[in-house]
Amino acid sequence: MGLGKTRRIRLNLKQALTLIMNPSSGGGRSKQLLPDVERRLDALRIPFRVERTRSLEHGVDLAFEAVDNGEIPVVMSGDGLIGAVGGALAGVETKVGLIPAGRGNDLARGLGIPTDPVQAVDCLAAGHTRAIDVGDANGKRFLGIASVGFDSDANRIANEARLLKGQLVYVYAAVRALLAWKPARFSLVENGVQSRLTGYNVVVANNGFYGGGMNVAPDARIDDGQLDVITVGEAGKIRFLLNFPKVFKGTHVEEVESVSFHRTSVIEIGASRPFTIYADGDPLTELPATIRVIPSALQVIVPEPAS
Repeated sequence: MGLGKTRRIRLNLKQALTLIMNPSSGGGRSKQLLPDVERRLDALRIPFRVERTRSLEHGVDLAFEAVDNGEIPVVMSGDGLIGAVGGALAGVETKVGLIPAGRGNDLARGLGIPTDPVQAVDCLAAGHTRAIDVGDANGKRFLGIASVGFDSDANRIANEARLLKGQLVYVYAAVRALLAWKPARFSLVENGVQSRLTGYNVVVANNGFYGGGMNVAPDARIDDGQLDVITVGEAGKIRFLLNFPKVFKGTHVEEVESVSFHRTSVIEIGASRPFTIYADGDPLTELPATIRVIPSALQVIVPEPAS
């Protein structure tokens, strides 16, 4: 995955940070990390305040409040909250920071943001920014991957499995979803041309990762003004299960016959039965849907690129 272009903008240490923290993120991981984050910010003499969210909508409100106060919103949570905040701030003249504290942390993984809290704060202090694309599905924004079909069932099961952590929850959810899965028929429209697919999934990727490290779109770049479309067609359940581990390595695109890939800037998706599109780990919108890319819409603080 390409690093894209970054700009070095040294953080104005007089400009305070607003840590927007989801207390329940990652099964309470954000609360565990907070003391280390606070100590490191104090050591660097960076002013900050902590705001705890009650919902995604509340987190977005806190982010706009931070911007209005001249502060930098820093999301300390998982993909769901940064997706909601980043999507809402698309096009707004502000930087956004991220301290990964969720179960999946797939956006951070794609951007190279460390999961260690001290290193994540040091990344903020260095102040390198990267303009990334933002996805839009029926007017609802997302940063990572929007997917529908089998993933709709698997995401719902994963979100209900509160006791499991890390990749284990996504593997569990995939197996559970597979047991009850029946193939669906999807219709795709691009540039006025309609195609049809019978199978498992339609994945529209801005970032390369989802599901706690599954490299579903290995060539996706989050700043190329394009969306990577990965489709999974008909295959027996046993074959699907045997090929599933390849998603973590990103080799499924080349090695699995039922998987196809192409790029687009806008796609319309329909299906033979109702499905919810999930993005950044949360339900986003319902089918039918039009998904498009908004290029270079958000400035995110990222690590300095390797020379």
